[in-house]
Amino acid sequence: MDRKSTRAARRAQRRRQKTMRTIFGGIAALVVLGAGVFATRRAVAPSVGEAVPIEPNAGAHVPIGEDPGPFSTNPPASGRHYDQPLPAGFYEPDDEAARQPYPEGYLLHNLEHGYVVFWYNCDLLDSPEACETLKGQIQKVMKRYQGVKLVAFPWPSLNVPVVMTTWGRMLRFDAFDEKSAGEFVATNRNRAPEPNAP
Repeated sequence: MDRKSTRAARRAQRRRQKTMRTIFGGIAALVVLGAGVFATRRAVAPSVGEAVPIEPNAGAHVPIGEDPGPFSTNPPASGRHYDQPLPAGFYEPDDEAARQPYPEGYLLHNLEHGYVVFWYNCDLLDSPEACETLKGQIQKVMKRYQGVKLVAFPWPSLNVPVVMTTWGRMLRFDAFDEKSAGEFVATNRNRAPEPNAP
């Protein structure tokens, strides 16, 4: 290959490299811009549900087994809690976690980490079939959001079949509505004092 051909090949290679850098730089800029737009929209999007007061000393830890209450709402949406959360998932009334005293101590730690909790009371429903239907509806919403930072927990002191909470927010259901429940998860999950905690 002569000198002229070698120079032309080098120039062509530099042009290809410059084009690739421009393309990759443009893609990186679009990714950053998209992330910024998503974060901004999420920050200014209105929350779904009712705002409830944050309890005094809401971030304080209490020893496991100690009553973390009292709370101004039922179920609680903030408050003193244990230093351990519950694993994400759907809990039944006969699960060990549901049978221990003061499970809200764990669940409030979940809320502090940005979880959404579905508190449910099948005792208010007409039949075991209605309870299974409700549980299936809750599980369907949880599955739609891959179960990430979602807990469903039996709460027999509710006066409605389902209440959803995040830190300082609550949505009550006389009849469960999957669309509203999904909106609550989408807009309120991770809006909490420690959203980056697992």
